[in-house]
Amino acid sequence: MQSLESLLADHPFFRDLPPQHLPTIAGCGRNVHFRPGEFVFRAGEDAAELFLVRHGRVALEIAAPGRPPIIIQTVGAGEILGWSWLIPPYRRAFDARVIEDTRAIAFDAVCIRRKCDADHDLGYEMLKRLAQIMEERLEAARIQLLDLYGTQP
Repeated sequence: MQSLESLLADHPFFRDLPPQHLPTIAGCGRNVHFRPGEFVFRAGEDAAELFLVRHGRVALEIAAPGRPPIIIQTVGAGEILGWSWLIPPYRRAFDARVIEDTRAIAFDAVCIRRKCDADHDLGYEMLKRLAQIMEERLEAARIQLLDLYGTQP
């Protein structure tokens, strides 16, 4: 069995993180498992955790009145799920519904925020990585909106 630290070191999100930060982050994490159809979280809930997907796929969705949910992006192995834990008021913006059996590492958001506040180098590393994820998600949402509301020639 691999330790949580070694799993983090192998995950793309943390792969080049300075090694002194791995034990700090690992102290906030635990392994979790989700089955197809389960919701990892729902829009509007407290953003209490950050997830590193190890195996499986999760759809990030927006509820659309009178329509099926709109899938903004599908997150899979090697990706991050949930960045709302970083920005007050710490509320989820999307639903996260499991598409296929998923194993992840869940990190307690309060624990990570405290550790990032205590170690600004760690905080900066986390912010740089999460800013990239935010940009990707916003771009995915923009593309979905263009598909839904784009003008017809």
